[in-house]
Amino acid sequence: MNDYVIYLAPALGVLGLIVMAVKSAWVSKQDAGDAKMQELAGYIADGAMAFLKAEWKVLSIFVLVTAALLAYSGTVHTVNGREIHSSWVICIAFIIGAVFSATAGYIGMKVATKANVRTTQAARTSLKQALKVSFTGGTVMGLGVAGLAVLGLGGLFIVLLAVFAGLGANQVKTAIEVLTGFSLGAESIALFSRVGGGIYTKAADVGADLVGKVEAGIPEDDVRNPATIADNVGDNVGDVAGMGADLFGSYVATILATMVLGQEITVKDAFGGMSPILLPMVICGLGIVFSIIGTLFVRIKDETSSVQSALNVGNWTSMLLTVIASFFVVWWMLPNGPITLRSISFNKWGVFFAIVVGTVVGAIMSFVTEYYTAMGKKPVLSIIQQSGTGHATNIIGGLAVGMKSTVIPILTLAAGIMSSYYFAGLYGVAIAAAGMMATTAMQLAIDAFGPIADNAGGIAEMSQLPPEVRERTDNLDAVGNTTAATGKGFAIASAALTSLALFAAFVGIAMPEGSQHIDIYKANVLAGLFVGGMIPFIFSALCIQAVGKAAMDMVNEVRRQFREIPGIMDYTTKPEYEKCVAISTKASIREMMLPGAIALITPVLVGFIFGPEVLGGLLAGVTVSGVLMGIFQSNAGGAWDNAKKSFEKGVEINGEMHYKKSEPHKASVTGDTVGDPFKDTSGPSMNILIKLMSIVSLVIAPYIYGIGQ
Repeated sequence: MNDYVIYLAPALGVLGLIVMAVKSAWVSKQDAGDAKMQELAGYIADGAMAFLKAEWKVLSIFVLVTAALLAYSGTVHTVNGREIHSSWVICIAFIIGAVFSATAGYIGMKVATKANVRTTQAARTSLKQALKVSFTGGTVMGLGVAGLAVLGLGGLFIVLLAVFAGLGANQVKTAIEVLTGFSLGAESIALFSRVGGGIYTKAADVGADLVGKVEAGIPEDDVRNPATIADNVGDNVGDVAGMGADLFGSYVATILATMVLGQEITVKDAFGGMSPILLPMVICGLGIVFSIIGTLFVRIKDETSSVQSALNVGNWTSMLLTVIASFFVVWWMLPNGPITLRSISFNKWGVFFAIVVGTVVGAIMSFVTEYYTAMGKKPVLSIIQQSGTGHATNIIGGLAVGMKSTVIPILTLAAGIMSSYYFAGLYGVAIAAAGMMATTAMQLAIDAFGPIADNAGGIAEMSQLPPEVRERTDNLDAVGNTTAATGKGFAIASAALTSLALFAAFVGIAMPEGSQHIDIYKANVLAGLFVGGMIPFIFSALCIQAVGKAAMDMVNEVRRQFREIPGIMDYTTKPEYEKCVAISTKASIREMMLPGAIALITPVLVGFIFGPEVLGGLLAGVTVSGVLMGIFQSNAGGAWDNAKKSFEKGVEINGEMHYKKSEPHKASVTGDTVGDPFKDTSGPSMNILIKLMSIVSLVIAPYIYGIGQ
């Protein structure tokens, strides 16, 4: 075996982390502005860190309890006469995955709270410099997540192969089964981080909007609004730290799904038969390199240049280079002869075409999401027009846009699944997802720069800087809303393909050989399908309800301060920012528990009570319903948000211009308020929900073998 290949992916992960450190140091060296700007940025950074510490205290208990259960499960070696290739070491893998996931979120949050005020200062000079600072901050986040994921997964795999070297033929099987613990830890923390952060940020945002903009008539991010610091903190803990943990988990789950299916393939190659297992790690490792190259193309010339176009050039460059490199990697690693997985034969060029399919699916998802959420496009313009007749028609318009936005993505996913399966069977579906996720570092850089720009605009407003500064940050923020939406569409697409691959791996382990399929004609399986379809709805309801509850507390607190501290409105007294921060922190920690418990406990209960077939039906229902809900909610929320932002420059409705504080603008604020928990809490949590339930099912698959037969 060419031993050096197994070290390639971790080495590329280290490279990504080195570049991340260099870029992080560059951001830190930029001018942080005057004392007032730095004071406001300090409030935001302190609030974000306080939330993370509170969240980590709770999650550390969860991690330790779950690790103990996994350690116990590792002592079970046979179930119904079937050997289980596991070990108590899975608990250590779980803890490492959880720590790495939390670290990925922390890295993003830390650099974002540095980059925000530096972006504000840069915007005092030019849009070009503001983009450079904010995007570099986003790049640190992207490289940190991708580098940790590839290093963690690849490095742990090397260690596990050494630990289980004495198991002979079962060495690789046991190593990969234990590796599922790493993915379980990553996805578990991702779910709580995304849901908790989403509740935090939207409770503050909704409270700040309803009382500040609608009732008090003061601008967004006005220093007089008591909830404005909590709102800006929320951008970091939800849209940055939560998103970082989210995509870290997605990245790991995608690679793992391909590895699990790859270990079922027997090939003769120069890598000891390991090429199908190592291939996804190598491709994703190279994706880090090409993401770094892609970031070099994100630049603009002057104030009139299109920020969106600059981001697109960098994105497409990294994707194209990754596809080209994949051709040579597949040619080098995979054997020339036929490759067979579960009676389906294919060759290495089929694998390459499956990677191309995954990339094309990701690109189409990005295009479609941009169309439905970008300013100036027909869907957002339709919501603007409907704002002219009131709040109700704005809501109706946004819901319709979100629902219509599911059509092309679902048809694209369906075509992608069929095409990748045609080229390389189930392994093709998995490697297509890996190809799509290979440029996660670039995708996340584009995604993370948005919250940084949003914070920068808030600091500019609170510092009462000249109008042109806010205009520049708003330019970046508007693009950031679209890129955030496209990032979520990209994530849900990869989640659909990854969950299908995890589902296939689950069936292969949990079902008897010779009958590795789920019979939908069975009444209990069909019942599981319906119950699974319901879970994303109750999960979303709990997330949205949590935002509503916390927002009510926030509204009451802001109203109290405006009522009892009259000096706020004439700038003679500072609002009590810390009380609003405390409301969001407590509410998010408290309310994230039940949605998280549903995702973790439901597969365990269904699997051990009803057996693997019913659990398979449940997973199918969750996946289909969750993908639809994720696309619908994320796009509706993004469209509502940019419809509201369009009023800042003025919009024409029935031949009349309307601006901020007009009645149509107030209707758009209501739509944005409804859309906030859609796009930043429940919607993006859908991709974690469906993957986490699939991974939990995969972990328990050996232990539910034979139940219900």
